[in-house]
Amino acid sequence: QVQLVESGGGSVQAGGSLRLSCAASGYPGRTATMGWFRQAPGKERVGVASISITGRDTYYADSVKGRFTISQDNAKNTLYLQMNTLKPEDTAMYYCAAHFRGWSFPSSRNLDSNQYDYWGQGTQVTVSS
Repeated sequence: QVQLVESGGGSVQAGGSLRLSCAASGYPGRTATMGWFRQAPGKERVGVASISITGRDTYYADSVKGRFTISQDNAKNTLYLQMNTLKPEDTAMYYCAAHFRGWSFPSSRNLDSNQYDYWGQGTQVTVSS
């Protein structure tokens, strides 16, 4: 059974950093396309960053490009999201997600939540001004 468990959220001031982790289990490493999504109160869930099975391909939402970095440790079956220069508008519940159908083209499709079959419970990130 696939399980995804996020951690690392918290409260931080604008300009600060956080690193989110997503521990995956129930499937072998190097088999899933992974993504980070976020949902702010009253808004739809949107894609933030995604990474291919091998890690060779990544894709970011324009709003986080240059500030956030997605990575994975396949030996630990763990996904990360390093978030720097955080802004109040980054405040949201952050979710990791996975699917096993490989990297999509165009790359922007990898931020489509409909591509993903497995989801974690989320971790809250709050950025104060």
